[in-house]
Amino acid sequence: MLIIAHRGASGLAPENTLAAMEKALELGASAIELDVHRVEDQLVVIHDRWLQRHTDGHGLVHHSTLAALANLDAGQGQRVPTLWQVLECIDGRCDLNIELKGRNTNQPLIELLSQAQLQLGYQPQQFLISSFNHPKLMRLKQLQPDLKIGALTASCPLDYARFAEELGAYSVHIDVNFAEPEFIADAKRRGLKVFVYTVDEPEDMLELQRQGVDGVFSNLPDQARATLGSHTIAPGHVWS
Repeated sequence: MLIIAHRGASGLAPENTLAAMEKALELGASAIELDVHRVEDQLVVIHDRWLQRHTDGHGLVHHSTLAALANLDAGQGQRVPTLWQVLECIDGRCDLNIELKGRNTNQPLIELLSQAQLQLGYQPQQFLISSFNHPKLMRLKQLQPDLKIGALTASCPLDYARFAEELGAYSVHIDVNFAEPEFIADAKRRGLKVFVYTVDEPEDMLELQRQGVDGVFSNLPDQARATLGSHTIAPGHVWS
């Protein structure tokens, strides 16, 4: 089973910061998940639309500037990194799940992933792009047919994982509160990988393992590794 560090090792360092990414690598997470918004012509790594929860700033992320973001404290003296800074930090040592937030992220993402392959040595298969915005994922897949996409949901749809199959998704990402056995089984029948978020309780991890899910997003990758033991998959090219 994959242990995907949720916003980095966010239970142990400020979420979506370089410190959280380094901590996830140190703890042997199979892969790292992070969130991006567009600011000016770049993608910045932050979860919320508003700055208040993550930083000592105020206002909407997309109304900010790169210069202003660089001066904010994202916790313990950490800064809000750009996606490029995170890619440099990780340096291809594990695969990434990039969740798209906000507006107009597709084109800068495509350009940045190409740049990462040329300049940093990443392989195309190291990236999995996810979003709750399914029309955005559909457009991205049309622009980059070979790119792996993951369809997020925070519900248990009537037709289970059909929406993800119709998008041509590689994976479906299910809220732990809606990870019903029937939903998981349907996704597997459709040939989809099943990843469940956000899973920090050992009992949940073991139950999801019994149900055959392919991975869990966890804020505590060290605890997840201790719980799942030899069943965990080491970092590397895990989006197979």
